[in-house]
Amino acid sequence: MPFLRDFWRRHRRKIFVTSGVLGGGYLLYKLYDAQRQAADLESQQHEHDELIKAQMQAHFENVQRIADATTLPHAINYLNIRIAEELDLSQLTEKLMRGKEHPNSLSASEKLELWDRLKILSFTRMVVSLWAVTMLSLYIRVQVNILGRHLYIDTAHGLGSSHLVEDDDPIDSDDEQKFLASVDFLPNYGMQTLVSNVLVVATEVLKGKQLRDIFNAAVLQETVTQMLEMFMSTGSPHQWVDFLMPGDARLYQLATVSSNDNILSDVSKFDQLIMETRAVLSSAEYRSVVEISFKAAVDALMDEMGVQSGGSLVSGIPLAKLVPRIAQIGPCLLDEPSKNRFIQTIRSIPEVELFFTLLYANMSTS
Repeated sequence: MPFLRDFWRRHRRKIFVTSGVLGGGYLLYKLYDAQRQAADLESQQHEHDELIKAQMQAHFENVQRIADATTLPHAINYLNIRIAEELDLSQLTEKLMRGKEHPNSLSASEKLELWDRLKILSFTRMVVSLWAVTMLSLYIRVQVNILGRHLYIDTAHGLGSSHLVEDDDPIDSDDEQKFLASVDFLPNYGMQTLVSNVLVVATEVLKGKQLRDIFNAAVLQETVTQMLEMFMSTGSPHQWVDFLMPGDARLYQLATVSSNDNILSDVSKFDQLIMETRAVLSSAEYRSVVEISFKAAVDALMDEMGVQSGGSLVSGIPLAKLVPRIAQIGPCLLDEPSKNRFIQTIRSIPEVELFFTLLYANMSTS
């Protein structure tokens, strides 16, 4: 004991200094180790987030490819068939051709009546085609963005993301396919009502326009724009949405179940997708995009009509000479998407691109 007391008395300063150095070093080591672990966790979280983003982007691009390569071409082709069925002008044109070849086969009043019907139906077909191709191309892009949101959430859940608070059931392939197939609602269920409504509008707008009246590009553009605006303002503010998509997803599914289906699957996710789509289509922002798209589509239509008229539309031609060209413009409006100048024009509108960029970004971060 005397030895220890003597040792402590002679070396206690060194012991204090050594203990302090060792303790401080240990604390510094623990602090460094904690910082290193935090940095490792942050790095792992960053890698995790990047993986989620990569998976989400891959899912989104896959859905986009399906829409561009399959959904839109199918929809436009089927739309073309249905419009041709609902607005078949062949009988009218054949009667007029026979009347031209055999002048005594039709009276003057009969010829005038046939020309008047051809005038109204030709404008109706052109406006229906223009409206439908514009709306379908936008509708499919809304679908892609909504699916992208759900696929993002599904991917994040699958990878165990900690900062997604939304508790969503995964979307299965059956619901996804039914949702994409809802693009056929317009030609299958909305077409007859769409045609009848546009027919009423065309009759109203054209009732004061005679076949001898001179139509130039400005008059034609004003006429088409007036028809679109009148149609879009008919009924409730969003009545036109009912032509595009089902109001009740379950009723729509009941109408499309095949005879081989014995049990109806749960359609809650499909219902949700349809509700989200209707909410987007009913928004003021989307209505603005629609108006901008119509304006661009009408401008493109005027360019196409100008080319087909060989420049005569600039100075003006009698409406009677313009009607056959209007009757023939429908197939051009409904060209295959990769060749369709109207679809390409709508896609390239900066405001449209911005809308869908913000739509997808807002959904992905909600």
